[in-house]
Amino acid sequence: MGFFKHQIIASYCCISLCFFSASYAKEANFGGPGAVENRISSDNADRTEPLKESLAAKGVDIAFDYSSVGVAASNALQGSDKQAASGMLRFYGSWLAYNRNENNIGALVWKVEHRHSYTDSSVKNFEFGTGGLGLIAPPFSDEKGRLTNLYWRQKLSEGKGTLIAGFMDVTDYVDVYAAASPWTGFMNLAFSTGTNTIALPNDATFGLALGHMLTENFFMIAGISDIEADPTEPFKSADNFFSKSHYFKSIEFGWTSSQEQIYSDNIHLTLWDSDQSDFLNQAEDKGFNISVSKMMGRWMPFLRYGYAHEGSLLGITESLSTGFSYYGLGAADNNFGFAVNWADTGSNQYTFEMFYLMKLTPYFELTPDIQLIQEPALNPDENQIWIAGLRARLLW
Repeated sequence: MGFFKHQIIASYCCISLCFFSASYAKEANFGGPGAVENRISSDNADRTEPLKESLAAKGVDIAFDYSSVGVAASNALQGSDKQAASGMLRFYGSWLAYNRNENNIGALVWKVEHRHSYTDSSVKNFEFGTGGLGLIAPPFSDEKGRLTNLYWRQKLSEGKGTLIAGFMDVTDYVDVYAAASPWTGFMNLAFSTGTNTIALPNDATFGLALGHMLTENFFMIAGISDIEADPTEPFKSADNFFSKSHYFKSIEFGWTSSQEQIYSDNIHLTLWDSDQSDFLNQAEDKGFNISVSKMMGRWMPFLRYGYAHEGSLLGITESLSTGFSYYGLGAADNNFGFAVNWADTGSNQYTFEMFYLMKLTPYFELTPDIQLIQEPALNPDENQIWIAGLRARLLW
């Protein structure tokens, strides 16, 4: 079986490359809003930094940020905390190391982090303690020092396509849309990558992904990576990729009105398949996600559906989210969002979330957030649970 499995993987990558060889669009960036180069570009848009500009002239972009999230619930399961708070320090950047100032630029991209919790419970697992079935701000765990990204990013076909290879975060390219970032968008995973259904690998997973515009408006993105990745011991993932052969695979077909709005004006279908993971104690699974988002002036309404055959991530087999983001409420860089999710947890669990990101200075963001879990799957004695949150981000 091992031989045939590797042949299938080779054919998968080959098919992806063949599809990506034809293109007609202008240069496109396939990463989501949280991808390193997109995050730096967005954060630098409204400020002048002489040191950063000097480094950028040499092909180097760097950034630091510190984020923290605090949450408190109206009720919790016996033995669980009603409050949790976690923080994260990140250093990330890119170096244009090949073909700088040309069409097919190659870059080394990195991100290292220290994730820590101020309380006994981390924010990531807080919802379970309340009786809800889901994750809040999944990056805000207690993993301490870890790697998230260390990969080569190569532009293809005069900038119309992108190849990344190395240690990556698959949420940078799988099922992305503008409000998916837990640093600047919705906190609950129900409104982020996979709508609580995709059996994702951990960060710093070794693999490769390719994206290309097939026409001016249609694109395709595909990737394969190690499902056994541990970001605290990242380099084992490269060995896992070739020895254990447990993979996460995805392929996505999509449409966008323009490359400048590829993750905000976007319709896509994501097909995914995940092998069994010993490290994550996660069963083999497969499924699909459909996402529609459309910029209408300052409004971005969205509708997102996820299906998992086994529900191996959280026990959720179907999930439907809808809502909107409104950009520029109160100030040009502020963002208001509201959404509701239905999840098939064996019963019907509903999640509501509302947030308001305020960019108080070019270097500081503050986001009040409130969530309501209706009919929490793990707490049948409660009809509803309220969760209040506050997110802060200091950036440079």
